[in-house]
Amino acid sequence: MVLELLLIGVGITLDPLPIMAFVLLLASQRGVWKGLVFILAWLACLVTVIALVLLFTGGTPPPPRSPPSTGALAAKLAIGIGLVAYGMHRRRRRGAAHEQPSTAGPKTAGTTAAGTTAAGPAAAGSAATDSSPEAEVSKMDRMSLWSAAGLAVFLQPWGVVAAGATVVVKADLSHFATYLALFGFCILATASLLAAELYTVLAPKAAGERLKRLRAWLEAHEEPAIIIGSLVLGLWLTGNSIYQLTS
Repeated sequence: MVLELLLIGVGITLDPLPIMAFVLLLASQRGVWKGLVFILAWLACLVTVIALVLLFTGGTPPPPRSPPSTGALAAKLAIGIGLVAYGMHRRRRRGAAHEQPSTAGPKTAGTTAAGTTAAGPAAAGSAATDSSPEAEVSKMDRMSLWSAAGLAVFLQPWGVVAAGATVVVKADLSHFATYLALFGFCILATASLLAAELYTVLAPKAAGERLKRLRAWLEAHEEPAIIIGSLVLGLWLTGNSIYQLTS
């Protein structure tokens, strides 16, 4: 169980989408407080899922081959297959996006130029400004603490969290090591957010520039990270579930 929770926790904490949003949140007005609320809401989601699973099992793992045990493995298998399918889908979509400019040729370029002329420089400039990091930070400036908490719930990678729930089914609360494993899972799944928050508090000037560069790097590598993460974690969950179901 510990190894499974470790891998799933790493998958959650390295998800690039929550990290990019969190960096923008920290750069906004009252960013440290909004970041703290974001982290607390993030942790609350994880703790709630774990508590619901333990409430269902009573803190005692179901016997092997029992309906609850088999159901949890089947759910983990379904999640693993779903992650693999999602990773393959994004990989195909990324490949199609790379091929599109070369197959479109001059016609696309001409159409784009015409579209820009028709829309006018002001519209083009407005679109660029709306999607710029400064505009996104401005939106974060207007965000309330409650909205920051809601953002954490919305950006939670629920598919991977659900995979963690299928592992928590095997938790045995009669052993102190189980509490440590569950606590470690929650901290590990929040580690990237905690590191950014602490860095901003302890070194605000240096953190601003470095976190900005981190977000730019994540934006450039977002798709490969999501694809590789989905495929690796999905294949591992699928293989592990099949092994446990057949052994």
